[in-house]
Amino acid sequence: MQLRLTFALIALLGSGLVLAQDGIGRTDLSAEELARVRAVTAPTTDFSKAEAFETNPAGKGTTRFSVNQDSFSHFLDNLSFEQEERFKLGNALFRKIWVSSPSSTQASDGLGPLFNARGCQSCHIKDGRGHPPFEGQAENVSMFLRLSVPPSEPDTRDALDGVFAGEVGDPTYGTQLQDFAVPGLPAEGRMVIDYADLPVTLGDGEIVTLRAPTYSVADLAYGPLSENVMLSPRMANPMIGLGLVEQIPAEDILALADPDDRDGDGISGRPNWTIAPETHTVALGRFGWKAGMASVRSQSAGAFAGDIGISTPLVDHPHGDCTDNQPDCLALPTGEQARLGPSEAPDPVLDLVTFYAQTLGVPERRNVDDPAVLVGKQGFYEAGCASCHVPKFVTSKAADNPALRFQLIWPYSDFLLHDMGEGLADHRPEGQADGYEWRTPPLWGIGLTQTVSGHSFFLHDGRARNLTEAILWHGGEAQAARDAFATMSADQRADLLTFLESL
Repeated sequence: MQLRLTFALIALLGSGLVLAQDGIGRTDLSAEELARVRAVTAPTTDFSKAEAFETNPAGKGTTRFSVNQDSFSHFLDNLSFEQEERFKLGNALFRKIWVSSPSSTQASDGLGPLFNARGCQSCHIKDGRGHPPFEGQAENVSMFLRLSVPPSEPDTRDALDGVFAGEVGDPTYGTQLQDFAVPGLPAEGRMVIDYADLPVTLGDGEIVTLRAPTYSVADLAYGPLSENVMLSPRMANPMIGLGLVEQIPAEDILALADPDDRDGDGISGRPNWTIAPETHTVALGRFGWKAGMASVRSQSAGAFAGDIGISTPLVDHPHGDCTDNQPDCLALPTGEQARLGPSEAPDPVLDLVTFYAQTLGVPERRNVDDPAVLVGKQGFYEAGCASCHVPKFVTSKAADNPALRFQLIWPYSDFLLHDMGEGLADHRPEGQADGYEWRTPPLWGIGLTQTVSGHSFFLHDGRARNLTEAILWHGGEAQAARDAFATMSADQRADLLTFLESL
């Protein structure tokens, strides 16, 4: 039944018939429940006061602790006692530092041989946002370069029913540049970023200087990159609320898609279909900068393999991203041991890390009744930001985990792909996403970035040093919203930023 529904929706999307007003039904709800959900998730028109439950972005799972560096590291408030234990075990594995093989710590070896990080927490620092290298920083952590070449025959991507997942890696360097390696093996190279100043004049005459990055690779250890290689930087995303996002029914996300812009609003979001490795079926992508992953488990397994070089039951690559053109890498020992399981991170390791990622909570909203926040919220809506940063959803009533079931959540994303214009384009396709498209990133928790992560870098590559710069980089489908912000008065812009900082 679910598979038939999926392909029916694909057909509708291909014909451009799926619009928000079509009211696609949800299989987990009765007609009465569906009407209630539609009413509670409808965009507000009253900006005189906060909406009901607006302080609870994760529903009953919203965390309520003092604001500090650990604000993203608490479990959902509605977990059971037994689930809290699983969360803490998963947290320990998420923080685990892996070592190279062979090692006396046999439960922790298998790192690399080529890698970007030694553990999950190395990139998702305090479960928050990564960052580009700070000035004077010798090593790059929490940001890396994706590598790929245009698909050709034979196409090595996973394919099913016309849907292609992922990308074709560079023949020598694979799908991402690994800037670290185990002892005795050279790292692949290092990412080089050059910034150029790009002044932007706002409507009131204020000048904001953006920094436009150019990316290259230096110190290549295994020969040249392919002549047609495509580079795209990736900064680690925050970890909060992932399990709740996973439980947003696909029908509600697809109801927001309008690939042919039939309603004429200039917004034409579309889904990135992918192939779920758990079932080898077509699934809706919703995780990653281009929505290339359909589940928290597959996203976690992909990061284990690509970032750390650790195999899991889902992605059995014990040599990580090593390619056939790197024989010295492939000749090194791995951490696979039959007595511990069939992979370097066998279940329950992947299960526990997945559970941890699924049950990280979202902090309580702050200052929702502040007059400046309310004015800024109205400006956010009137500028058109809420067209893509959709405020709220209700999760599936059929979710396996009761803590994630039937919750009103406020992620501020539609989880669709949008053309963001030439300024943000990486000119590198991923799955069905083209080189101009990016998934709308959720905004919940964005106001705590400085507190949790110690910086205020935004966008996929951290080029924006604050929220103003992030907004001004918007183009393509977001050009009108960006221009509306740019032509606001200084007070109006300040109020809109105050609203964002309250999220």
